[in-house]
Amino acid sequence: MTADETVARRRLRETGEEAVIRRDPLMPGAFELVIGGSPQSHVDLGDPGALFHDYVRRIGAVIDRLRMPGEPITAVHLGAGALTLPRYVQATRPDSEQHVVELAEELVPFVTDTLPLPEGTRLTTHPGDAARVLNGGDLAGVAHRADLVIADLYQGTTTPAHLRTTGFYRAASTLLAPEGVLVVNVADDDDAPALHAHLEALEPVLGHLVLSGPSSVVTEARAGNVVILASASSALLGWLPALRAAGPHPGVVHPVGA
Repeated sequence: MTADETVARRRLRETGEEAVIRRDPLMPGAFELVIGGSPQSHVDLGDPGALFHDYVRRIGAVIDRLRMPGEPITAVHLGAGALTLPRYVQATRPDSEQHVVELAEELVPFVTDTLPLPEGTRLTTHPGDAARVLNGGDLAGVAHRADLVIADLYQGTTTPAHLRTTGFYRAASTLLAPEGVLVVNVADDDDAPALHAHLEALEPVLGHLVLSGPSSVVTEARAGNVVILASASSALLGWLPALRAAGPHPGVVHPVGA
């Protein structure tokens, strides 16, 4: 990283990690958030509807299937990053109600001071550990009406063990509307140990589980990111042709166990 690429930096009190926002040298108007040396998020300020990373594009494809095109939704983001997906929701579904839960209380204002949210974004921040927030009633007003809950919870490159348990996912599921979808980003090693742990925790909670990811990750269990989609409603399974067509390609979208 060269000095002219770095836009802002801050030491996060809660985790002790340094957060850095730097310009993308290959994409004018785009920025990357790096925390503790690990790239976390990519933001295109000029086009918040443009998504960069494979797994984020797959989550964007899910957002596109919720309700009618352009209709506002209620979304809960567990893990803030650079607020790439809240930006996408606002760009594609203006006037949506959005909530973000973030352990590092300083991160959201650090990001938004440097990379402002799209005009009109309705985003409420709930600082604290995601398990504590879910069990503490902070999101009681969203209970049973969230169209989307996204879990993208990492310290470094690992999801803390208490944020991938059946109890945690049961608490997250209470936010969902009857046809709501829980989306989990899983960054994994070869042989998919993290994916197996998340699925073991999710299977007792939500009856319909779908994997979306690059063929090498989903089919060959190689290192990379896979997205788990989970819902109590079988309507999720009707989205599979559209999600496959949306890509990115090459990729696999299929129900767990298929």
